[in-house]
Amino acid sequence: MAADPRHNARIIVIQKLFERSFDDGKLSGSAKDQFSDTSLQNIDEIGEYDTELAEKLFTGVLENKEKIDKLIAKLAPQWPLSQVAKTDLQILRLAILEGFILKLTPEKVAIDEAVELAKEFANEQSRRFINGVLGTLLKQQNQNNES
Repeated sequence: MAADPRHNARIIVIQKLFERSFDDGKLSGSAKDQFSDTSLQNIDEIGEYDTELAEKLFTGVLENKEKIDKLIAKLAPQWPLSQVAKTDLQILRLAILEGFILKLTPEKVAIDEAVELAKEFANEQSRRFINGVLGTLLKQQNQNNES
């Protein structure tokens, strides 16, 4: 697995969000019923991860889920959220939060990271879907900045 602590943090967050998504998709549920970050770190056999980034991303997605989901629905109207693969949805939520809402990383870096996560957790079709949705968002952002 990757040695980058920020990438490892994203891996942990994707898995925590994925786990939570099975509770009627509400990303809720009791923390005691969840995998701990440490257990995920051991399961994935990853080294150090940026715990501060992981916490910021995880809570950020939970707090901004409604806003992010409305954006995804607008960007991919042919795909109702209920039909988007759970893994793809978590990767999109994470990338949109990190690069476009909190601006913790440059937008293009967030997109590249999302594509990398899709390579690890999804298939080629998912990777293209994620890249397309985020590319559309980036194009819209750039057009808004120009006007």
